[in-house]
Amino acid sequence: MKKINIKNSITAKLFLITLSFFTVFIVFILLFESIFFQKIYENKRKDNLNKAAINFKNYYNNELNKMNSNDIADYMKEFEEKNDCTIAILNSYGNLKYLTSRDNDESNSTDINRIKEIMYKWVSDPGSFIDMKRTGKSKTYVFESKVYNMKNIVSVVPDTTTNEYIFAISSFTPITEASDVMKGIFIYVFIGGIILVLIMAFIYSNMITKPLVKINKAASKMANLDFDEKCSINREDEIGSIGRSLNFLSNNLNNALNSLKNANEKLKKDIEKEKALEKMRKEFIAGVSHELKTPVGLIEGYAEGLKDNIVTSEEDREYYLNVIIDEALNMGNLISDMLDLSQLESGNFKLSKVVIDIGDLVWKCYQKYCTIFNERGIELDINIINVNVIADKYRIEQVLNNYINNALKYVKNKITINMIEKEEEVVVQIINDGEKICEDELDKIWDKFYKIDKSRNRKAGGTGLGLSIVKNIIELHGGKCGAANTENGVEFYFTLNKVQQYKNIAK
Repeated sequence: MKKINIKNSITAKLFLITLSFFTVFIVFILLFESIFFQKIYENKRKDNLNKAAINFKNYYNNELNKMNSNDIADYMKEFEEKNDCTIAILNSYGNLKYLTSRDNDESNSTDINRIKEIMYKWVSDPGSFIDMKRTGKSKTYVFESKVYNMKNIVSVVPDTTTNEYIFAISSFTPITEASDVMKGIFIYVFIGGIILVLIMAFIYSNMITKPLVKINKAASKMANLDFDEKCSINREDEIGSIGRSLNFLSNNLNNALNSLKNANEKLKKDIEKEKALEKMRKEFIAGVSHELKTPVGLIEGYAEGLKDNIVTSEEDREYYLNVIIDEALNMGNLISDMLDLSQLESGNFKLSKVVIDIGDLVWKCYQKYCTIFNERGIELDINIINVNVIADKYRIEQVLNNYINNALKYVKNKITINMIEKEEEVVVQIINDGEKICEDELDKIWDKFYKIDKSRNRKAGGTGLGLSIVKNIIELHGGKCGAANTENGVEFYFTLNKVQQYKNIAK
């Protein structure tokens, strides 16, 4: 799996994006504060001061005329403290009627002088009084004292009832201080924002990056056809859905891949089987051609000899006729075997099953071959037991004949016929002391057209179909057949189910 550069990670990108947006936001706020905050705050302060002055005028007309001078002074001090301003009243002639009494310290003396400067500015401009009296509108503005180098917000409200002018004066300094404080606060906000962005980056890492790393790891394993890795993400969001989908995809791909592997293996086996069948067909054609060519050639040769009167004596004539008859019989046996095998493999072959004593059938087959055993000087060891089975008598006799003929082909000195009764079946063994069969050919000898002797020596006889016929007959009876090398030769055997066992299966 390719390692991701930290600069290209989602966490780094989300961190940079969040930091960028936060920085832009803070810079925007700072610019806004620098350009608009003071003006907005100043307008707000003007509006509040003007409202306070108007409220004072209304209360002054309705209530203060009813109070004595001490009560008026107390109220005005309370009002000034509440609204952070100073109240001054000028009469219609521009003379100062009221100004809050202050302690005689230096700072308060400066405030009084600055207020008097504001009053003087108005008195020195009678037109302002006349215009305000005519319109009845209040006026709020910023007064900058060149003498004291200070600014004040001044709200002037005309009182048409008393022909007096009420001045509400507030210092401009708090506005500047507030702006400076805000700038200082933004520095701490920016530092706090950086910390917040780092925390958010950590959260991003746990919520997004780590699950994506797990998904990427599982996907990389899948790309290498390793489907054992699963996404262990138990979440109900989009990432959890991706993890579950990836696991689902992994299972489906794994199943599909296994199916393809199984199909591929089956295809390979089928191809190998087809190759084997093709090889057997070729061997069969060669074998049949050989088996038929020889007897046909012999029959043709000896028949032509008889036709051309080559034979001079009756003894030779009889010999020629016997050869023709023997070869015709061989051809007939080959054709018969091929027909039998074709019927057995067609699936439509029906057995004529009856209850038979398998021991008795083995004994009868043995008696048929006694003369041959004696003529060839073959020692015979036979062990027979009487057991009833349900079987096709003719076909089981065919099996026994094949086994005995096969033993006669390869025996040296001794053939053993043995029967073993088991709980559910009976085993018939025919053992000869001939040459052992190669282990890799023990399974092949049951294939049709297969011969151990590739030279197809006519002395050995047979067409390579006998054991295939045996296998099909025994399997149709529900039994088993096989061959195995023994210490002194080769054993061929077959099994048949006993009568009771057969009945149980039938039920």
